[in-house]
Amino acid sequence: MNTRERLRMLILAVLERQPEHGYAIAQAIKARSEGLLTAREGSLYPALHALEAEGLVESEEHDVGGRVRREYRLTEKGRGALTRARGDWNRQVRAVGAVLGGQG
Repeated sequence: MNTRERLRMLILAVLERQPEHGYAIAQAIKARSEGLLTAREGSLYPALHALEAEGLVESEEHDVGGRVRREYRLTEKGRGALTRARGDWNRQVRAVGAVLGGQG
């Protein structure tokens, strides 16, 4: 799984819990990974737009304190994609573990 695919999976996982705006998604990724993973603005928003174009997330604008915020939510198609991505990730983790964990 390349970096782009991993970011997409992380975004979908964050949105699985509840709808969020872009900054909150980035903060959730950082917090849940204890600071090891980040979602920079330059990659986060293009990923969100691509996920939306694919029908994996949908967005809606809300007025919050006089500012317009775009909130993203996971679609059913996105839930299916997240399930598949988790399966792919788990297979990769097991494969790497098999190589690293061997006592030869």
